[in-house]
Amino acid sequence: MNQRERGLVFVHLAVFLFGFPGVISKLVNLPSFSLTFWRVVLASLTLFLIIKFQSEKMLCPTQTLDRWLIVASGLLLAFHWTAFFQSIQVSTVAIGLLSYSAFPLFTIFLEPWLLGTRFRQINIFLAAVCLSGIYLLIPEFNFKNTIFIGVIWGLASGFSFSLLTIINRKLTSHYSSLILAFYQDTLAMLFLLPIFLVKRFSWPGNLKSLSLVIFLGVFCTAIAHTLFIRGLREMEAQTSSLISLLEPVYGLVLGYLILNEKPGLKTLVGGLLILVSVLWLSYHSAKEAGSQT
Repeated sequence: MNQRERGLVFVHLAVFLFGFPGVISKLVNLPSFSLTFWRVVLASLTLFLIIKFQSEKMLCPTQTLDRWLIVASGLLLAFHWTAFFQSIQVSTVAIGLLSYSAFPLFTIFLEPWLLGTRFRQINIFLAAVCLSGIYLLIPEFNFKNTIFIGVIWGLASGFSFSLLTIINRKLTSHYSSLILAFYQDTLAMLFLLPIFLVKRFSWPGNLKSLSLVIFLGVFCTAIAHTLFIRGLREMEAQTSSLISLLEPVYGLVLGYLILNEKPGLKTLVGGLLILVSVLWLSYHSAKEAGSQT
């Protein structure tokens, strides 16, 4: 197996693991903030051990702006995962994954404003396609409808992830992605701790739930993130960004196989429109980035 093939295996395995959290949030009887809390606790501990094993230096940010950005990224991560789990718990795995997957819709408008990148006119068309897909996910615009609430939470998760992605794009030019992930998980844990204490401790109630939470924090977060970063070192960013789009596909398949969730025709068509617009955007963004190097 050559270097590129090894990178493909690492990235595919990471994205496959990223597809499990939605299903786990349905199987574990924990509130969304408690599930996120245990996820970041286990992830931060595992990442700490991985960093020590790889003998990476735990560099502390020296610039004040970087420190505030890392703190903000920890808060965004806590909100992102809590909103994502909440979306799925009130609706379905398909609704949560597909509405969250629209996050590039926010990025294409936020990035030129925050980072000064070039805005392409085709992005307006892609945004329209993506919005059409989101519209098809919603049966009725009513806050009593659980699917509508699920889409709102999913879009909130996507918006926070979009901001997190933009911050990470700035920080990863100066700091290791693995170190950043450790800082962000640890800060997310600290932000969620007061809520966790005030709302009373929520523990996994049985061995099955405990096993799933450990799998979520250790394998679906820390190890998956490590594999993804390792894969990026051995293959093109353009290819890895396209493979990442398989996350909702894996999630939907796992939801069907494990939970017997069968998305309706409108949900599938809406999801297809979202994923096609995101695929198009990701492909051209990666191609443009590659032409500049």
